[in-house]
Amino acid sequence: MTTPTIASRPAEELYAERLSRYVTAMRNGTPDRVPLRPLAAEITGKYAGFTCQEITHDYNKAFEAVIRCCKDFEWDAVVPNMVYVWTGLTEAIGLRYYGVPGIHVGPDVGFQYREPSDDNAFMRREEYDELIEDPVRFLYETWLPRVSTEVSAKGQPASYRNNLSFVKGGMAMLGYFNAFGPQVERMRRECGTPSSICGMLKAPLDILADKLRGYVALAFDLMEIPDKVLGACQALMPHLAWLALSSADPSGTLPIPIWMHRGCTPFISRDQFETIYWPTLRPVFDALWARGNQVLMYAEGKWDAHLERFAELPARSVVFHLDRTDPAAAHRILGSKFCLSGGVPNALLAFGSPGEVKQHCQHLIESIGAEGGYIMDASAIIQNDATIENVRAMTDATLACGVYRSPSSPSPTPEPPPVTPGLPAWVTAPKIRPGVCFPFEEKLKGMPPISGDPQIVRAVWDNIESLAYLYIWHVLLSF
Repeated sequence: MTTPTIASRPAEELYAERLSRYVTAMRNGTPDRVPLRPLAAEITGKYAGFTCQEITHDYNKAFEAVIRCCKDFEWDAVVPNMVYVWTGLTEAIGLRYYGVPGIHVGPDVGFQYREPSDDNAFMRREEYDELIEDPVRFLYETWLPRVSTEVSAKGQPASYRNNLSFVKGGMAMLGYFNAFGPQVERMRRECGTPSSICGMLKAPLDILADKLRGYVALAFDLMEIPDKVLGACQALMPHLAWLALSSADPSGTLPIPIWMHRGCTPFISRDQFETIYWPTLRPVFDALWARGNQVLMYAEGKWDAHLERFAELPARSVVFHLDRTDPAAAHRILGSKFCLSGGVPNALLAFGSPGEVKQHCQHLIESIGAEGGYIMDASAIIQNDATIENVRAMTDATLACGVYRSPSSPSPTPEPPPVTPGLPAWVTAPKIRPGVCFPFEEKLKGMPPISGDPQIVRAVWDNIESLAYLYIWHVLLSF
């Protein structure tokens, strides 16, 4: 009997097989083979024949590029659009911190973050207390006018362009986010490929460094006013937790990613990690795991110094991604509790030969993936400097060397994580609770007496408030 080829098998059959393989590995189990989960960004456009300008400025082309890769590569899970930042939206808002392909940089250069100087940080040192008092108001009133070419500064009259930026930005964000559902369904229906992640999480200290103070200014703050930095991280934490909990996969199947990059050596000291970074991040991890959601710790940089601390997390609660962390050390310290992913250097994918890529992948499978609990991927997001031949070599090596058992032999069903419904008290504790910008209690002060059911009025108010809340936080976190 002839074994059916991938192309001839029903998409739903492929989808079920790949999702089972992916989930089993994430739960630190042993599937039939090592799963492939490349976080492929601009490389998808390169494969599909699109420029960086095309896939960052036209998200439909970015979606199409992913579909073409899903059809032509035997990947087990992918991000629906790893380029993610839609520069049509960033231009509608007028965000200053992006170098947009085809506008500020060349059309075949990936979008760039332009970090402000210490003197021009988007949040001034003397504004920590303002941020701590009410993060949402600070973002709308102070931060957004500074990062936008369109939004009027606090105290200045609203302009035509100011008003347009909110309408265009809000409608664009809604349209873009709503387009992900059909893209995920298309991946499943046409390709049999699951989405690999769901939701958004960043560490409070990373937010300060990325979009508020800038890294240089924050480095001085950590040395000179660490209490203010800690206070700001504590103020941001409930909001970041609320956003993570509300966006995580409700079924608990897919992990929520956290893009970790400013908390590792040598950006901050071990003491700063222990007193500021980790205490304002670990509770979010615990809250997500209590709801049954794993975290994909996309640990950009070298995190060897903190592996022992990560080992204290509950077993199976995270997937630890290897960028520059020593794979052998991570396997020794974390491998018995958590799945590992990545470890194929991006420089190798860009400048190595297919033979060297295959050799490296085989070594990873035999050393840290020999007993399961490993997912093949590059060390960092795959951009257009990687060669198509080397990405294919990574794929082929995994298919050839990563087999544990026959696909017809069932994989052990991983135990479901424990689930605790509801939100931790500390998430809802702030004076203005996460999820709203202008509380209903304040709205009531200017309203006539409600003759009907006040809960109906409040429910609708809070629901619409949440859209304004999501808008500003996703501008900060996602764009």
